[in-house]
Amino acid sequence: MRLVVIGNPAAGGVDGRTRAAVLDTLGESADVLAPDLPEPGGVGAILAEHADRVPVVLGGDGTVHAVVAALLERGELGSRPVGLVPLGTGNDLARALGIPLDPREAARAVLRGRERALDLLVDDRGGVVVNAVHVGVGARASEQAAALKPLLHRAAYAAGALLAGLRTKGWRLRVRVDGGLVSDGRRRVLMVGVGNGVSIGGGTPLAPHARPDDGQVDVVVSYAVSPLARLAFGALLRRGRHPERGDVLTVRGSTVTVEGEPAPANADGELCSPAPHRTWTLRPAAWRVIVPAA
Repeated sequence: MRLVVIGNPAAGGVDGRTRAAVLDTLGESADVLAPDLPEPGGVGAILAEHADRVPVVLGGDGTVHAVVAALLERGELGSRPVGLVPLGTGNDLARALGIPLDPREAARAVLRGRERALDLLVDDRGGVVVNAVHVGVGARASEQAAALKPLLHRAAYAAGALLAGLRTKGWRLRVRVDGGLVSDGRRRVLMVGVGNGVSIGGGTPLAPHARPDDGQVDVVVSYAVSPLARLAFGALLRRGRHPERGDVLTVRGSTVTVEGEPAPANADGELCSPAPHRTWTLRPAAWRVIVPAA
């Protein structure tokens, strides 16, 4: 195999020692290049310079997001598979795909694995979502967690969720799935989650029954905006039991529109500016990732 390793130096698990161990493992049976990534915008340049190599991500969902977006822009999404060694803070896509969280084991899976076609969400501005996007309190939690990551690392997500849950009163949002009205905007919405993968924030099961290759996304709408309802929703969300609540709706589809009061959004761990209108459309089997053979 001819590989080009693309790593995010800011990812939670990327340190010099771990990176060296991964490169040594990959180099046991592959031709490996590992150019520096000076800035996020440099992903496209690396892919262009090494167009004959399989890109291998050393990082989390955000780095996968950047690589897939660059491949889409280059028109290479269907022709170049992506390897993944999960070294991010959350690694939710890797969890959904059964990719080992141990760096050396993940590197071996890249060398010995198989390609798996995955669905991809593309928004109305050309952005992509490989795992999940959520609007509302989950994105507000990510904002809170960003400042806490240097101190709390993976625990920053839980702390951010607690702070956001205590302070958020919800937004008036209209939600349409495949053209059908799911939420009319008259009730405040705590969160809208769109799951191609299962979890967010390092294992929180936003869409417990989602599969990233079944041609549909799972949409979760929570109206749990009162203080007690927010706490109860948060507790059940951690266990994947929130769909049991009467103030939570779950539907499936391939096109999702959220509009109304501008609310924060988070796509694959990357924060998006509040906007009054967003639409995501699913592209089935749009890209390929290397997963363990077994």
